[in-house]
Amino acid sequence: MLEDLIQSQYFLQSVMGASNSSSLALLLVCSLWFLSDVVAAQHAGITRHYKFEIKLQNVTRLCHTKTIITVNGKFPGPRIIAREGDRVLVKVVNHVPNNISIHWHGIRQLRSGWADGPAYITQCPIQTGQSYVYNFTIIGQRGTLLWHAHISWLRATVYGPIIILPKHNTSYPFPKPHKEVPIIFGEWWNADTEAVISQALQTGAGPNVSDAYTINGLPGPLYNCSANETFKLKVKPRKRYMLRVINAALNDDLFFSIANHSLTVVDADGVYVKPFNADVILITPGQTSNVLLNTMPSAPNSSFLMLARPYFTGQGTFDNSTVAGVLEYEQPSKSNKTLSTIRPTLPQINDTSYAANFSRRFRSLANAQFPANVPQTVEKRFFFTVGLGSSPCPKNQTCQGPNGTEFAASVNNISFALPTKALLQAHFFGQSNGVYTNDFPSTPLMPYNYTGTPPNNTMVTNATKVVVLPFNTSVELVLQDTSILGAESHPLHLHGFNHFVVGQGFGNFDPNKDPSNFNLVDPVERNTVAVPSGGWVAIRFLADNPGVWFMHCHFDVHLSWGLRMAWVVMDGKLPNQKLPPPPSDLPKC
Repeated sequence: MLEDLIQSQYFLQSVMGASNSSSLALLLVCSLWFLSDVVAAQHAGITRHYKFEIKLQNVTRLCHTKTIITVNGKFPGPRIIAREGDRVLVKVVNHVPNNISIHWHGIRQLRSGWADGPAYITQCPIQTGQSYVYNFTIIGQRGTLLWHAHISWLRATVYGPIIILPKHNTSYPFPKPHKEVPIIFGEWWNADTEAVISQALQTGAGPNVSDAYTINGLPGPLYNCSANETFKLKVKPRKRYMLRVINAALNDDLFFSIANHSLTVVDADGVYVKPFNADVILITPGQTSNVLLNTMPSAPNSSFLMLARPYFTGQGTFDNSTVAGVLEYEQPSKSNKTLSTIRPTLPQINDTSYAANFSRRFRSLANAQFPANVPQTVEKRFFFTVGLGSSPCPKNQTCQGPNGTEFAASVNNISFALPTKALLQAHFFGQSNGVYTNDFPSTPLMPYNYTGTPPNNTMVTNATKVVVLPFNTSVELVLQDTSILGAESHPLHLHGFNHFVVGQGFGNFDPNKDPSNFNLVDPVERNTVAVPSGGWVAIRFLADNPGVWFMHCHFDVHLSWGLRMAWVVMDGKLPNQKLPPPPSDLPKC
């Protein structure tokens, strides 16, 4: 119970929608109410209710005020806090002119695919004036995940943390931290992001980039007019802090480091990993990681910058700026020290070697309590190329993409066209005709030297195709980056499943040699994997979750250009393997 009182800092901030509680009385009342939940949940999960009001809010950053779409008027949005085994109900009410849907990124949604959230995949979006209750249970997961809008580019401002605490009387498999602090990276745009992507899709050009990165919504002192908008982490000497790190940025992998402090990585995408130390971590959009920070024995005469900046190897433009927060030690009450500020050293923007070496360090705990249940045999193998391409410019129009075309992106040269009816509804009611076809290619239709000289024809095919899998099929998927219009890293997110990263390398995947080096003992288990720039990554998963599951690049620009596809997992033969019917309030198109 004491642990839960400590954790109630999260609960209070979620309920009150603010970073600081202003009333001791409210603190006491909410803490007692929270502890009553704790007593009721000693042996079973409880139901936690949240309400997300989608509303417009004026927010100022970089001395620029604009109206943004928010949840409960907050940027970033409120925290979802639950325990492993809890049921979570979130009522989302749409008060803005835009359609909205919310994705609970990394939640497996076992037999609750109606709550997954991607627009036109598992649901039609929530229209203005409408509401929808997302209803799911957290099964076999604990750690840090995130929620975010999953339609167009509304994720730019509509996002927040999901904090999953272990079951009662279950400890972390690492030393208990003194305090836990979410660190969520985002982007700030002076422009309207909906206008940014709309213009890009109309002209065929690459979109404009963000004006700043943010830590917990704040850009920090390295940006103009932002010294007073800086996230500050106050720490005590000789303490251990757990940072719940989330990358919610739209289009950028980020390096992150704290000057003169090493971080110990203990969790990735809500799954415990074998702890390892790193001065710099790399995190892609959609990825999360819990890291431990051990503070110094005594308060130093310095403050320490916490910096994040992009890792980028592509040929387009990107936001080449740096966000800063400040780590400050509590000083003795009579201290009048003038503190110097120390800055960490980050890798070069295009340091692919560091990126690859860092990703290889992740390993599952693979012990009796937290086994690595990687499929040892494979029933279905797939080889997917991922990368950029182009589409012909429409007649009587001038396009600003490569050689007068439109930018596009694809998987196996299929640029996925979003339907106008949700795929899951079409699948569940047997109405797929005219919505999608089930002939997504398992390998590229025209093999070529994927990371060598690009082919002359860079055009993609636009279609709505899916892969159909029998329930409980063991799958191996190799994701191959391509050099068409430039090689770059692609963070691929698989909805509905965690997957095991069994291998990775540079160049073209060799099916005769590379599988012999796969790690089938303790591979890391993730929901978002970075396909190496100019290389490949191999994952395995068990298709044990009936429904329709999106897989896409978590760079929103690539998602908008079509780097996405879907898996249809058929129902099992037993009732408890089948997907229940849709809820009565499921939004309609």
